[in-house]
Amino acid sequence: MRVAQHLTLIGATVGAGLMAGLFAAFAYAVMPALRGADDRTFVDAMQRINMTIVNGWFLLAFLGTPLLAALSAALAWRGAGRPALPWILCGLALYLVMVVVTVAVNVPLNDALAGAGAPDWTTDLGAARAGFEATWAAWNVVRALANTAGFGAFCAALVALGRATG
Repeated sequence: MRVAQHLTLIGATVGAGLMAGLFAAFAYAVMPALRGADDRTFVDAMQRINMTIVNGWFLLAFLGTPLLAALSAALAWRGAGRPALPWILCGLALYLVMVVVTVAVNVPLNDALAGAGAPDWTTDLGAARAGFEATWAAWNVVRALANTAGFGAFCAALVALGRATG
């Protein structure tokens, strides 16, 4: 049980860290870089990113993290890692905030941008961009902050688990 508890919490922590890094990179590098691009370049880049990012590695981290966190919480509830449980639950809750924002805001915006059509065939790239960029970027910052805080909570859970089982 002790090994499973540690491994599930380490997995959840790594997954949350990877996702936090991804969303933070969009917040401080990708979106600011694209802000200066013309409408065609912006729409083309975001459409390509949105198509490419949905792959096995992304889905493993995105969907695997809350599963590992929930399993870690269940193991902590029943075992010696109980002092880590509040931190695990906090990390899981913050991660789920990111999931809800992604599903409720960012994915529908991605779908709408894809629905605008290929940049070579879209007549009003400015409108497609205007309906996407500011809202997507703002909610991405929310995702990055929630996920980074969740990562911090999972790190605190690792410390608590180490103290409890050490």
